[in-house]
Amino acid sequence: MKILMVTSETVPFAKTGGLADAVSALALILKKQGHDVRIVMPRYYKIDRTKLKPIEAPLAVAAGQIETWVKVYESTLPSSEVPVYFIDHEQCFGRDGIYGTKAEPDFHDNPYRSAVLCHGAFQICRMLGWYPDIMHAHDWFCALVPVLLKHVCRNGYFAHTASVFTIHNLGYQGWYSKDSFPALGLDWNLYHGAGLERNGCINLLQSALSCSDMITTVSPTYAQEIQTPDGGFGLDGLLRVRKDVVRGVLNGCDLDTWNPKTDKYIPYKFDSKNLSNKAKCKAEVQKKLGLPVDPDVPLFGIITRLADQKGIAEVFAPTYGSIFNICSNMNVQFAILGSGEKWCEDEINSLQSKLPNLKAYIGYDEGLSHLIEAGSDFFLMPSRYEPCGLNQMYSMLYGTLPIVRRTGGLADTVEQYNEFSGEGTGFLFDSLTPGAIYDTVGWATYAYYNKKDHIKKMQVRGMTKDFSWDKSAEGYMNVYSEALMRGCGINTNDWV
Repeated sequence: MKILMVTSETVPFAKTGGLADAVSALALILKKQGHDVRIVMPRYYKIDRTKLKPIEAPLAVAAGQIETWVKVYESTLPSSEVPVYFIDHEQCFGRDGIYGTKAEPDFHDNPYRSAVLCHGAFQICRMLGWYPDIMHAHDWFCALVPVLLKHVCRNGYFAHTASVFTIHNLGYQGWYSKDSFPALGLDWNLYHGAGLERNGCINLLQSALSCSDMITTVSPTYAQEIQTPDGGFGLDGLLRVRKDVVRGVLNGCDLDTWNPKTDKYIPYKFDSKNLSNKAKCKAEVQKKLGLPVDPDVPLFGIITRLADQKGIAEVFAPTYGSIFNICSNMNVQFAILGSGEKWCEDEINSLQSKLPNLKAYIGYDEGLSHLIEAGSDFFLMPSRYEPCGLNQMYSMLYGTLPIVRRTGGLADTVEQYNEFSGEGTGFLFDSLTPGAIYDTVGWATYAYYNKKDHIKKMQVRGMTKDFSWDKSAEGYMNVYSEALMRGCGINTNDWV
């Protein structure tokens, strides 16, 4: 099958979150399985064009009110034969930030930037003489791909191409003024006809949900949650109308990078058959962050973006959050790595000056993130919502028991501890309240001190779970086949 991924970010070229990891990992596994997979993305100015191969002919795209001319460069995903095509346009992409900066969190011309990428993807196919079976667009920045395919391009060379759109986070939708519509390079009939209009504005994500042949999310539970008023961010009605094409496919993990047997960032390697070196990693975390080195005290790790989505208020908010009482009343330690909202960064710094059993690194450090995963006994992840989540999977693979709210991908991957049998792989709670977090951490702490055999049993079970991308790829291939049937009337079972 010929598959084109259209994305705003891809590891290792540009990344703000899990979207970048997911796109590259899925492309690599599909290529390994024999499919012709290619990627189109912007060339941001931090991507060195001298390390890319230029494609000589300039390309005209229909974005804006007149033709926009772009340059195209080519490379491959590292250690692979997956082509990556970069759309180079200095006005759009020659700046700091993918979607915005601290000074301008959401670039005012994002509709135009998005249109250049999406129109450009079709033009690159035409330039190459290569027409995909599937155009797989990722998140709101690439929402115009299914719109263009359905209303503009599904004729001639694209008559046998179907669209798949993946929602990585429904909270980001691409809301812009109606005045931005001419920048999209579309006929005004499509303002309403393609589902772009919402409350007198443009909603890019809504148009993709209206026009895609198939819609996926990054976990089965999240696919259900976005069809409810609580989880739908205003689009739940549309998603319920289109529920017959909505599928949840759980993301996999990069097992080459996240593997305690081979992890280059941790000083002592271990596996499910021998966890003795995990205790040595724990001591390294304690030393590195300035916690008392004590093998007998449970160590709780937190690695997070300090944002409301992650449940930070219920953990850290002054006089409200649970962590001060946890650290004051329980014989535990906390190792924290993260950055984000300034009030939260300041509060964490204040807490570590008062609590000898809580230490933090404000910022991000890749090596430290691996070490905390390897050395912690538990990992706290109290997300308000979590489309998929990766850290809970990393934790289980490293014998670190996750404590998570029962939502999205967390609910799909973590199995509740049974205090009678010792079954399970972690601890789940339902209500996002400081009390629920306090009680669940307390439950885990009790098990650590009093149910050592259960803890070991759960660690081994988590470490042997299959979180590979092979499983995810199978789910996506089923979606691709259904998209071709729905969009083009093509039955892939007839392919030889």
